[in-house]
Amino acid sequence: MSRRRVVVTGLGFVSPVGIGVEASWSALVAGKSGIGPITLFDASTYPTRIAGEVKGFDPSQFMDRKEARRNDRFIQFALAAADMALKDSGIDMSKVDAERVGCIVGAGIGGLGTIEEEHKVFLEKGVRKIGPFFIPSLIINLAPGQISIKYGLKGPNFSPVSACATGNHSIGDAFIYIERGMADVMVTGGCEATITPLGIGGFCAARALSERNDAPEKASRPFDKNRDGFVAGEGSGILVLEEYEHARKRGAKIYAEVVGYGASADAYHITSPSEGGEGGARAMRMAIKEAAIAPEQVGYINTHGTSTPAGDVAECQGITRVFGAHATDKKLMVSSTKSMIGHLLGAAGGAEAVITVLAIAKGVLPPTINVDEQDPQCNLDVIPNTAREVRVDYAMSNSFGFGGTNAVVLFKRV
Repeated sequence: MSRRRVVVTGLGFVSPVGIGVEASWSALVAGKSGIGPITLFDASTYPTRIAGEVKGFDPSQFMDRKEARRNDRFIQFALAAADMALKDSGIDMSKVDAERVGCIVGAGIGGLGTIEEEHKVFLEKGVRKIGPFFIPSLIINLAPGQISIKYGLKGPNFSPVSACATGNHSIGDAFIYIERGMADVMVTGGCEATITPLGIGGFCAARALSERNDAPEKASRPFDKNRDGFVAGEGSGILVLEEYEHARKRGAKIYAEVVGYGASADAYHITSPSEGGEGGARAMRMAIKEAAIAPEQVGYINTHGTSTPAGDVAECQGITRVFGAHATDKKLMVSSTKSMIGHLLGAAGGAEAVITVLAIAKGVLPPTINVDEQDPQCNLDVIPNTAREVRVDYAMSNSFGFGGTNAVVLFKRV
């Protein structure tokens, strides 16, 4: 069976640096940080009191108040980003076969805030006061479920859940459905909203978060020698993927083509990356092989780059394994936009795929900010501190998650 071409025709983004694609992209290219003190709850007693919150989000701009009340914040973000992406794509649902339009959107944790709130209600007022929408508002697959209901998408509909690799697994699965002829259009990406007392508390207990509370905008510093952990973020990144001829026939604008997808397991440790980044390296090689290109043709990688001491080194080692002199001679450019928006967990892959596609389409590579003293163990061209105007033909987005799960998506300029 011949494989069908898959292109990106719509983008939607809700991020700590802006609501909407253009607002977010402008801030990222300018090197602006979206990290600040936590305002969503009282974090005054926490070791970490900073995060990448989505500021000024008004769900009523994207859904009615009843719909907003019945959905956790992570689903609200997904609905908002999906609305943006579908409008951007210009698809008229009355003119396409709804049975061949699907939605694969995941989250890493889901409605943690709703669980915390309803548990308090249960303890204080008893079982009869639990809200009837408690379960539907928190389960992860209600993100794509609500999107499909709102827009009448009758094709494949489900949620991958793979921690911080979720967004890329969602995009990769959606790519496969179109490539193999099981759908013509897929709405896909990730969403997350876990800046909650228990969410931040859990990551503090795991000693995973930066404690640079006195300078929030400097706290997320991938590849820098003085990094001390990641910064939690929230939001959603959604893409509309479409079969090439289907897009061309309706005159859609095309941002980029999806040409490769790789997925692997470290089979090593629940939180630590495999030695030398070999698990992530296998996923990168798989994506390159599917694209049928040489590693040297990849010009840019939006790295996982979380700002953890071990993770950044392992990823750089994995990149070096795959790209060799192309990476070490600094012909390959890499950056971590988590330096500006923090780690969006299950939404990270979706957000960073949107960024990677824009980097290809606009010919601008976003920087890694806060690189004051680059770690010699991360000796790659990390586009430190300032965006770079460079046209690349192929760009990769890496996402690696707890449990040793790895997902890589490769895009091509069209």
